[in-house]
Amino acid sequence: MEQTLWSHLPLLVRSNSKDSVEYILQALWRTRKTGLDPADRDIIRDMLQLQNESDLDPLFVCLRMLIRRCVYDNIGRDEIQKLFPSEVLPELQRLLTLLLQKFQREWRQDVLKDQGALPRLKTMTWDMANSDAEFADPVAVINLKLLNDSQSRSKESEVKFELANDTLEAMLNSMYSIRDQLSNVGEASNDYLSQDANML
Repeated sequence: MEQTLWSHLPLLVRSNSKDSVEYILQALWRTRKTGLDPADRDIIRDMLQLQNESDLDPLFVCLRMLIRRCVYDNIGRDEIQKLFPSEVLPELQRLLTLLLQKFQREWRQDVLKDQGALPRLKTMTWDMANSDAEFADPVAVINLKLLNDSQSRSKESEVKFELANDTLEAMLNSMYSIRDQLSNVGEASNDYLSQDANML
């Protein structure tokens, strides 16, 4: 990020309110495809107590770049903090890190909706396959019913596949790993938000 852009971040301190900074970030995300309209610009200019509206644009460029890095690169808390050079006030770094992480999941879901939602699992059933070969290893036939909510009406589809014992074991190990990672990410995120909320 260009060094000159960072000099505009302290304008956020003029709002004297965490809610105002949150509003600005949300407004920038909401208007990511269209740009801010004059009414939004006037509201933000009043929040920041600015006389000259032209001061807003460099600040918006800087914030939009931060938002993009957090959402599209899906960076974690430590990486968000590393985006700021030392001359950015620590209090401002903490506030922006807290808010960016607060909305990161919601904004990433918005991106997925823009791209088209992935199907979600409705039901899963299984049965043992009848094998004609006398000495063939038994296999399980897995039947998944999926719902695609990206359509104007939810559309159901069906996926069927076979799993042998060794393949099933490898898949289960991967699923356990995914479960553990999701649990760790959720716990770390909750701990961080509660700690930083107390600091602000």
